[in-house]
Amino acid sequence: MTLLSVLDVLLFIVGGAGMVYQGVCIVMSLFAKPVRFPDAPMTNRYAVLISARNEENVIGNLIDSIHAQTYPSSLIDIWLVADNCTDNTAEVVRARGCHVLERHNMEQIGKGYALTYLLNHMLETGVADDYAAYFVFDADNKLDKHYFEEMNKGFSAGFKILTSYRNSVNLADNWVSSGSALWFIRESRFLSNSRMILGSSCHVGGTGFMFSRDVMKRNRGWKFHLLTEDLEFTMDSILHGDRIGYCGNAILYDEQPVTFAQSWRQRLRWSKGFLQVFRYYGPALLKRAVRERDFSCIDFTLMLCPFTVLGVVRIIMGALFAAFGFVSWTSQWQSLVGWSNGIITSVLGLMALAALTIIVERDQIGASNKELLAYVLSFPIYMLSYVPISFQAIFAKAQWKPITHKG
Repeated sequence: MTLLSVLDVLLFIVGGAGMVYQGVCIVMSLFAKPVRFPDAPMTNRYAVLISARNEENVIGNLIDSIHAQTYPSSLIDIWLVADNCTDNTAEVVRARGCHVLERHNMEQIGKGYALTYLLNHMLETGVADDYAAYFVFDADNKLDKHYFEEMNKGFSAGFKILTSYRNSVNLADNWVSSGSALWFIRESRFLSNSRMILGSSCHVGGTGFMFSRDVMKRNRGWKFHLLTEDLEFTMDSILHGDRIGYCGNAILYDEQPVTFAQSWRQRLRWSKGFLQVFRYYGPALLKRAVRERDFSCIDFTLMLCPFTVLGVVRIIMGALFAAFGFVSWTSQWQSLVGWSNGIITSVLGLMALAALTIIVERDQIGASNKELLAYVLSFPIYMLSYVPISFQAIFAKAQWKPITHKG
């Protein structure tokens, strides 16, 4: 078997396994009863951690939604780090009675560094021990009024780390925001929900998650600073044997990018972050998957697998082998044609997946039938744009940059 054949088999096996697993998750989500947590006393004290950079236009909405919770407000303390702000974010938050720290560091930029700064302060002043767990939100979020009540049930059921249902405040703005929103709704319904049913671990998605004081102490605050610090946190937790839970009744509303340029920049950072996380955690995940027979490690190895990198390597090697006469150009052309057919099949599959997401989550999606049809048709365009984005991520030096939110 030639090296090209080995690469072809590897791509086929890994890609096929990923597709089969996705299919199993969809079927499980459609026909199995979702996991629900029993009622629990609302007595735990929680800290909310927010990193905000020039978010004076939206931060009040999040704080107001936290104050309006069915969970006792006296047991929820809000801590915000105004990270390199040049507006009135700090003043807006202080006026609402929250704890505010101001950070000015233009060398260590990003949410991970801001959370480190915030938790280090809480540890140094001794207030970190006042809380049973810590919630992480982005400044543009809004929460359903039962959010903390539902997450408290999951925490009381024994989960040290929990993520929640991620909806959108602006799904109906245009095809860009709808593509991003449908991606996260699909992830909540067809991945996180199914992982809970299967007894596997979920992953946190940047916002709308919590972790216990024990986890915080183990990490000595927050130690994750890659471009996708949430995914890094997830992999580290799984390697420590944690099972990350999902609470589908806790609903968070996020604001999605509305321009393709913003979306491209955001997803380029995510794609570069995936490559970073795979580089640092991929070998350890594979080792634990074999040694401990940990299915969650297999699951996330498939999720992190850099298919674009493998595909680029395969194309380059195929061209080199053909140029030196080891294989024919015809065989390589046939391979490209086969991949093109696969892309067409993927487009149809993505349209079907978007339609299925809309059908089963119709009550959570605020849009007209005409808009929903347009979003089904445009979802494959949004998803296929990941191909050039993933290719650019191999070579680009992506950096964290803020996205302007309108609220």
